[in-house]
Amino acid sequence: MQITKNITTSGKRKRAIAKATIRKGSGRITINKMPYENLDFFKKLMIKELIELTKRVLRGFDFDIKVNVKGGGSEGQISAVRLAIARALVEFTKSDALKKTFLSYDRNILVADTRRKEPNKPGDSKARKKSQKSFR
Repeated sequence: MQITKNITTSGKRKRAIAKATIRKGSGRITINKMPYENLDFFKKLMIKELIELTKRVLRGFDFDIKVNVKGGGSEGQISAVRLAIARALVEFTKSDALKKTFLSYDRNILVADTRRKEPNKPGDSKARKKSQKSFR
């Protein structure tokens, strides 16, 4: 396992963009300068999944990860954070076993969901909604 100094990765989900910086440390994860433990229960579990999988494969979690996330809603942001952290862990440790574990557990941990909002059609209010007709 070859470890480098600092690595920055990014993750996107809908309109949210997260940038994660990872380095050797004591296992602290901060999201927008706040510890991830301050998140809601289910959002905290989404991050905890990555930590537990990493601990199982690498026999420990001694990384400090700082994540800055902006844009989108809260669910999109936490998915973008999860993607950025997972990519940072795989790139930092250069572990094929960790990558295979992430992909077999849940493919969306490492592979971005590229669905985006469909653009509005010209002259209409929304992408799919059509204006009503009063005749017929």
